[in-house]
Amino acid sequence: MPRRKSWNIAEMGYEEVREHFKTNDAVIIPMGSNEKHGAHITHQTDTITTMGIVGKAAPLCDTLHTPIIPVGYSPHHMGRMGEGTGTLTFSGPTFRAIVYELALSMVYHGWNKLVFVSHHGSNAKPIDEVVRRIRYETGCFVCWYKTPTERDYSIVGDIMEGPPEETPGWHAGEMETSTVWAWDETLIDMDKAKQDRTHAPAWMGDKFRKKDGAATVEFMGSENIIVPMEHHEYSDLATIGNPFRGSKEKGERYFKQSAEALAAFVEEVKKFDIKVDDSKRHFPNRASGIF
Repeated sequence: MPRRKSWNIAEMGYEEVREHFKTNDAVIIPMGSNEKHGAHITHQTDTITTMGIVGKAAPLCDTLHTPIIPVGYSPHHMGRMGEGTGTLTFSGPTFRAIVYELALSMVYHGWNKLVFVSHHGSNAKPIDEVVRRIRYETGCFVCWYKTPTERDYSIVGDIMEGPPEETPGWHAGEMETSTVWAWDETLIDMDKAKQDRTHAPAWMGDKFRKKDGAATVEFMGSENIIVPMEHHEYSDLATIGNPFRGSKEKGERYFKQSAEALAAFVEEVKKFDIKVDDSKRHFPNRASGIF
């Protein structure tokens, strides 16, 4: 009995991967997270959202993807010591090393175009140095694709309904409640859902404001100050927005439209005239590490 069709390298045999590689030298590398969200949804929400998009995009652009890394860069989600909330995090150097070594693994095998994809916004914070290093050292095309969120509604703006005062969809709100619902409704417990908003950390005083989960605070009406904050300092319930606006149908539409956008991007990437010189495909530190 033939193996079922898959675009996930982890679910394929090496002959199938090799045959597909002959026709497509681009690959998608999904990166997830395991972090505290609102009590009604799970720690793997960002992983679910990433894979909900990648899994649907891959067949649309006929491009393979690697298995997702389910832990990301989430130091600010660790919470107070001893609370037992369960967030996992890599440090910046460890996360960059993982990105680097995944990339070099694929370049070693012959891929020339690497598209990292993640829904977890903070995964993008430590990676500029490493994606530049990958490009400078190998000459491959490499990019970091952030899935659509509340600050980039052009792709899915027709789906989400929450008004600005609810900071729609930011963290365990309308959008992420919908994606978990669409992925597996047994992972959601709406009896535990609560609507909530952000605030500037109490220790900053009453002259500062914070409207969403970005790394910035507002001062004198301007949002130009980046402050290293812990998530629990500005979000009491790990929910930012209104989860009661979420629905399975919205999640399904979100996955469909976001997958179509990612697939369209990958189709353009496939056209790039980029080929790594064989002399740069070596991965001599693959046993000893490099960071």
